[in-house]
Amino acid sequence: MAKEIERKFLVRGDDWRRLAEGTLYRQGYLNSVKERTVRIRTVGDRAFLTIKGLTVGSTRVEYEYEIPVADCDAMLDGLAEQPIIEKKRFRIPFAGHVFEVDEFFGANQGLVVAEVELQSEDEAFDKPVWLGDEVGHDPRYFNNNLIAHPYSQWAK
Repeated sequence: MAKEIERKFLVRGDDWRRLAEGTLYRQGYLNSVKERTVRIRTVGDRAFLTIKGLTVGSTRVEYEYEIPVADCDAMLDGLAEQPIIEKKRFRIPFAGHVFEVDEFFGANQGLVVAEVELQSEDEAFDKPVWLGDEVGHDPRYFNNNLIAHPYSQWAK
């Protein structure tokens, strides 16, 4: 069984943009209940099916399998909950970790978050200056929740 331990933060400013090239992601959910999510997504010219369990603290089980891109595109267009998530991901190495910065488009335009994967929930790590408030425990920021409640509809 695979486990994912990650922390999620808002991103401040634009200084991070010069640190990496981005890759386009299109993703959708075949099931988005909090106890288990089934996600499909394209990452550049590859596609994946991912099953995730309930998040406890900063940890959850995760299984991921590569699938044919044509199958993924058909599921995104015909089976996935709408709207699908469109974002560009930037992988930025910093002080021994890789921060994945996601810049969202479409119904979630304006949202920029960063995630860092850890070996344990209490692992210490240095934070880049562009890292803002931690939001990993706020379910509004979970990708599967951004479908039902897109960022563009939040009262700001």
